[in-house]
Parts: sequence; structure tokens; C-alpha cells
Amino acid sequence: MNKNFNKATPLGLIIALGIVYGDLGTSPLYVFNAIIRDKVITPQLVLGGLSCIIWTLTLQTTIKYITLTLKADNNGEGGIFSLYALIRRQKKWLVFPAMIGGAAIMADGMITPPITVTSAVEGLKQIPFFSEISGTAIIYIVIIILLALFFSQQFGTAKIGKLFGPIMFLWFLMLLILGSMHLFDNLNIFKALNPYYAIQLLTLYPNGFFILGAVFLCTTGAEALYSDLGHCGRGNIRISWIYVKTALIINYLGQGSWLLANYKGQVFSKEVMDNGFNPFYGIMPDNFKIVGIAIATIAAIIASQALISGSFTLISESIRLNLWPKMKINFPTEERGQLYIPGINTLLLIGCLGVVIYFQTSSNMEGAYGLAITLCMLATSILFANYLISKRTPKILVSLYLAVYLLIELSFLVANLVDKFPHGGFVTLIIGGGLFIVMYVWFRARKIKNRYVEFVRLEQYLPTIQELSNDLSIPKYATHLVYLTSANNPKEIEHKIVYSILNQKPKRADIYWFVHVDTQDDPYAAEYTVDTIVPNEIIRVELRLGFRMEPRINLMFKKVIMEMVANKEVNITSRYESLQKNNVVGDFQFIVLEKFLSQDNELPIFEKLIMKMYFWIKKMSLSEERGFGLEQSNVTVEKFPLIVAPVRKLKLRRAFPEGEEQ
Repeated sequence: MNKNFNKATPLGLIIALGIVYGDLGTSPLYVFNAIIRDKVITPQLVLGGLSCIIWTLTLQTTIKYITLTLKADNNGEGGIFSLYALIRRQKKWLVFPAMIGGAAIMADGMITPPITVTSAVEGLKQIPFFSEISGTAIIYIVIIILLALFFSQQFGTAKIGKLFGPIMFLWFLMLLILGSMHLFDNLNIFKALNPYYAIQLLTLYPNGFFILGAVFLCTTGAEALYSDLGHCGRGNIRISWIYVKTALIINYLGQGSWLLANYKGQVFSKEVMDNGFNPFYGIMPDNFKIVGIAIATIAAIIASQALISGSFTLISESIRLNLWPKMKINFPTEERGQLYIPGINTLLLIGCLGVVIYFQTSSNMEGAYGLAITLCMLATSILFANYLISKRTPKILVSLYLAVYLLIELSFLVANLVDKFPHGGFVTLIIGGGLFIVMYVWFRARKIKNRYVEFVRLEQYLPTIQELSNDLSIPKYATHLVYLTSANNPKEIEHKIVYSILNQKPKRADIYWFVHVDTQDDPYAAEYTVDTIVPNEIIRVELRLGFRMEPRINLMFKKVIMEMVANKEVNITSRYESLQKNNVVGDFQFIVLEKFLSQDNELPIFEKLIMKMYFWIKKMSLSEERGFGLEQSNVTVEKFPLIVAPVRKLKLRRAFPEGEEQ
């Protein structure tokens, strides 16, 4: 872990502002709109809504995430899969909250860019010149911005990212100043600091409990904050949050004070809001609105960028944890953590464009926003409670943590379900549900397949393999033959590999290599061990890679070979006489064993469905050799049947011709 992980530096604070707070920081664009829509502006509504916002930011963001959850770093990395990697060996069922949380974050990644960018662009209606701009024109502008944003992902965000911090510092400064300008429009606004007004709104206001669905929008970015722990460090996030939270609360108070001073007793319908009314833009001076809208739009793009980059990281982690099919991953820059997944970029783009076209206005999108991320926060609470148990935290404190946050988050979930599900929330649940199904199928199919994997003692086959290597009657298959093995025990090997070497066209080679990749809980682990079973004949290499490391087996194996040659542990020179005397290096051939579902299976209906879906998904995902970073020129793919439930009762009897004895 970085020794400065817990320290705050001026540069680190600026970077944290640019990376961590995009989603949280742009919430003033739409939260108050969602709270007051179709309701009479009264002190009870405004003060209660503000009190709910302030205490949600305090309990949920400050205490749960900033104070507690950031402690659960995995060698400096954060996020739901990093947390799961810390505790996955404790209880097998913990994979389910991890998958639910991961799917929810991805679903949230398809709604955050549309709602933030649309909310910002709708501010154009506040400018007289654009006051008559049509909803269709706004949709076109939003689509153009999103297309440009997703197109730019392939080039990496290293250079753009350096600009994020100063721009977001300016954004929060603008929030602070605009809110301060209207704080004293109505002095009663400071009563909102008292949680009594939040409780009063939720219990006494008609359907007040369901306002929590709108309030929750102020903290949706807290989960992304935890995911960005590794990029910024705990110290920088905690110190910068003081500035961010102050700016957010003062801006919210300014919006509320402005509403009570100017619109008390009025009702703002959805149609009015769709035509441009927004307290956020209302507190801006008229001569500043063009600049303010421009800054808001840039901040919205930055918020979207953070969610997109986070989705890439999330998927790369889930691939390494065997919770997602293999996908092509590019590394646009040398900067650590910079990656680009074309398939996920396309999926997110299609999802975002679909959301924009379907919902059309930010007020409509509010109905879909927040529901999925509530499930993610519940999942994080469950995983973090198990992390506390692993750290031998007193049971009373773990129980208190669970009681408080399950109550808060279940309340948000119920309010979101009732208030938002009929108005678009079902869209994010469908998206999140589809993503969860992919994860579950990939995870469950692996469990089913593991029933079939048969390991044998390697020592039993060593003499036969050695005899094969020296059998000149069999044409040499390769000088070096390399198999990828899943055997954790170095003294074992899959039976299918032995079958491939000895039975399925016997493969004579001078040296047999067995390479095993072990995924480590340490996100950036990168080390290897070598077990020379028979010198210069049979060697096992184990690569220990963190769940954030790309398994570039071809390059890593070459490095292992070079170091072994330098240490005189192996002779890789060709054994052909003409080549050996000229010190020509022998050829390396990788064998990849690819499974297909055999017809000779008797699976229960549910498992049969799982396996069919698995192989259907597998056809669309990256091939085994490309997934492991192998060069296709020296890779042979052998297909073999996967028999997980052999047919035990086969009705077949021999028939004899008439007159013959049976």
C-alpha cells in the first residue's frame, strides 16, 4: 500500500475533487426538483426536505462511507468487489450481495450520465435567447454530448483527468457562493439543521415517508466514492469531503431559502419543471446563467466520466473473480488503473441513449434514478458487517451498525419501490436484473462444471510422459508444450490434460510446462513460483496475480522463461541437432482446452437452463486464448465434451436374428 495512502496533499485533494465527487457533487441539479414536484411550497415541506438531505449526507455519506467503509481497503483499493475479495473465504453466500451490488452499480452507470447531462442542458431554458428551445432539441444536444463522451473513452482519460480537479473545485465554489447569496432570504431555513423537521416530514406530512425516494438522490454517489478509494487515498477523500459537504449543504439551504421567500404557497407541476423551472438555476443571477450552465454541463460530463471509468474497473475485477465472462480489455495509457473495455463502453452507450430517448426529460429520469443503487448500498452494508466480524469487532457494535443502516436503507428501498417503480424505476431494475443474471449464470455454471473436473496425481503419469518424450517413433509436436492448469495443488493435474497428452493424438515434446494462474485477494499482486518436477522435462509455473491485474500470460510466461534461463534452471535451446548447434531457441506451443456441453448429460431442468445460457454467453465473450493474452499463432484449441451429469440408466438391449441362440 502507498505510504501516503492516509495522508492528504494539496495535489491529492484537487485530484480527489475531480475523480470522487462527480455524482454526489451534481445532485443539487435535480434533488430539490424531485422533492417539491406537484407539492405546495410550505415551510414543513422545504425545511423537512432540507433536514432529510442534511442528515442523509451525514448518516449515509459521512458516517457510513467516509468514516467507516473507507477503512475496508484492500491493499489501498476500494469498491464492492474489493470488499468482497477481503471476505470471500469466510462465507460462500457472500458472493450474492457482491453480485447484486455490482449489477446495481452498472445499472446506475446507465442512468447517471443521462440525468446529470440532461439536467444541465435543460438550464438553457433559463436564458432568454433559448427560452423557447424545444424538448427535442435538448434531447439531440444530450445525445451528441453522450456520443462524444463515450467515443473519447478509447483514448484514455489520463490527460482529461488532470483537468477534472480544478473544474470541480470551481463547481463546488460556485455552489458555495450561489447558496450563500440566498441563505438569508428566509432566516427560518437554518431550522433544517434540526433532525426534528425531517422526522416531522416523514411522519406527519401526507405521504411524507415516500419523499425519501427523492431525498435519496443526494447520496447516490457515495458508493462510487468508495470505489475510487485506490485512485485518491483515504486521507485526500476525507479532507476534501469537508469542503464538498459544506458547499452542498449551503447550496441546498440557499435553494430552500429562495423557494420560501419567493414561492411560498405555490405548486410546481411536472409540466412547469419540464419547461425550465429549477431552484438550482433560480438562485443564479441572470447575467451569470450562461457561465453557470456551461460549468454545470462540464461538471455533469465529469460526473458521467467517473461512472463510466468505474464501470470499466468493476467489470475487470468481476472477470478476474470469475463473476463475468472474459472481455477484451485495452490499456490506453501506462497510468495505473487506466483501462478501456470496448464491449462495456458500447453497452453503457446503448443503455444511456435508450434512457434519454425513453424518458426525454430529467424529471422523468428521476423516477428511475436511485432505486438500483439502494440495493447496492444494502449489499455493501452486509459485506462490511462481515468485514467488521473478520476484524474481531465486538458483536454489539456489528449489530448496532447493521440495525442502523439496514433500517435506513430498507426505508429508502421501500420508499423508492413505492414512489419510483411505477414511474420508471422498473427500467433500472430490469437492467440490473439482467446484469445480475449474467453474473449468476457465469458463477453457477462454474460450480456445476467443477463437479466434472477430475484431478489425478501427476507422479503416476511422470514415467509415461517421459517415455513419450523420448519415443522417436512419434513425430515431435513441439519443443516446448504449455498447458494452462486449474489445479491448485502442484502435485495434481487435470485428467483431461493427461488425456490430451497421451490419448488425443499423443503429443511428444522435449519439455512439458504446466502454468497455473492463482487470483489473489491483493488487487495488484504480481509474482510467480517455479516447481521443477523433472529438470528440463516437466516444469510447473504458478502465476499469482491480483484481481485487478490483466492475465497477460504470453508476456508473463516469456519473462519467467528469461529469468529461468538467466539462472541456468532450464535449457530452452531446440533439441534438433541442426538447430541445437546454432543455439536456436525451440518453439513454444500452447494448448487450450475448450469445453462444450455434451449431449450425454442428465441435468435437472434448472441446471440445464443455466448451462445452456452459460455456453450462449460464452459464444459472445472473448475466447479462452485471447482472454489469457495468448498469441493465436502458437495456440492450439482442443475441444472436449463437458459431462457434468452422466446418463446412468440407458435403455438398450441386444437383439438377435431369428433362429440364433441368445
